[in-house]
Amino acid sequence: MANEVIDQPENHPDIDTAVDCVFEPFILGIFCNWCTYTGCDQAGTSRMQRPANLRVMRVMCSGRVEPAMVLKALKSGADGILIGACHIGDCHYVSGNHKTVRRIPLISKFIKQFGIDPNRIWLRHISASEGVELTEIVHEYVNILKKIGPNSFKKKK
Repeated sequence: MANEVIDQPENHPDIDTAVDCVFEPFILGIFCNWCTYTGCDQAGTSRMQRPANLRVMRVMCSGRVEPAMVLKALKSGADGILIGACHIGDCHYVSGNHKTVRRIPLISKFIKQFGIDPNRIWLRHISASEGVELTEIVHEYVNILKKIGPNSFKKKK
């Protein structure tokens, strides 16, 4: 027994393909400073567990989210974009979230023409007190993106 050779993982030719099969989506969260970002902060201070797949970018208002930002994120390899906005009627800048609501269908139609699944972009209205809802949304989005698969624009290693 003591002289027995232990088989090492590097001796298996399929070990690299097995590691590559595990897909964890990268989600860029573009969050309104006043509502969704504050809700994200509240979830964190309440020690709510959310997937590590989410990276947050704060903007002062979801109305500042330009289509070019979304396209650049997808081109850079983000598997999904979660845009967090104030609830309709609660925007600190009066109508910023209305702009976002009007832009999302246009962006979705545009990316669909490039063969990108429109479900890679989500708009959700999340207030500052909805940290639990944000956590649930992120979990749901991770599961959906795992079913969709990796972004085809993601650079291969």
